[in-house]
Amino acid sequence: MCPDQPATVSAPATLPPPPALDVREVTVRFGGNVALDMVNLKAETAVVTGLIGPNGAGKTTLFNVITGLLPPSGGQVLIAGTNVSRVRPSSRARLGMARTFQRLELFSLLSVRENIRVAADIRRTGGAHREQFVDDIIRRVGLNDVADSRVDSLSTGRARLVELGRALATEPKILLLDEPASGQDENETEAFGRLLRELATEDIAVVLVEHDMHLVMQVCDVIHVLDFGRIISAGTPHEIQNDEAVLAAYLGTKS
Repeated sequence: MCPDQPATVSAPATLPPPPALDVREVTVRFGGNVALDMVNLKAETAVVTGLIGPNGAGKTTLFNVITGLLPPSGGQVLIAGTNVSRVRPSSRARLGMARTFQRLELFSLLSVRENIRVAADIRRTGGAHREQFVDDIIRRVGLNDVADSRVDSLSTGRARLVELGRALATEPKILLLDEPASGQDENETEAFGRLLRELATEDIAVVLVEHDMHLVMQVCDVIHVLDFGRIISAGTPHEIQNDEAVLAAYLGTKS
């Protein structure tokens, strides 16, 4: 008679980590107007996620919900699996969320360096090497030549790089960019696209709202298309460019 064989115990399955940002069925109503209708969107670490759509589609409204500036009428916003739907913007920032705005939100009378230093001071980033930390960010966003210039002397395209630098000074895990290439010339946009791809390799979840479709298609790994407050498609740039619903609503017919 054979001795009893020990039971085989399977190792517990390892669950994948939650996405850096998880928007679940977010709805926003203004009276009888539905600005966002059951929107779902995930942004993974080390991925550039695009959000595109016509003017008035609800892109900035969604950013406002994600960052806590606007409470949702329904649905949830999660950061790394934690529900932050009713958490203040400052608390979301402490969890690693940073944002740039469609309309520039800078201290226009301060220099480039001072603007970025303010952000570093608020988040207490850089430590004893704060000045080197600030200088590294200035170099990274390509503003060495104007580091001590007042922001109101810069072109719109370069001022947007200041706003990006200020966001980076908080050492974000989730970076939300609202039309960051607006006002940039072709060379600036090309350099900006390279920078976004670099940032994604540094374990940052980048979410990009942008009307420059060439930039979007070049830098995004996945794209969500918003129209009349609803996500009508999500996929790779190739899939989005060949989606009939997207072509009809936003990109136009294929030539």
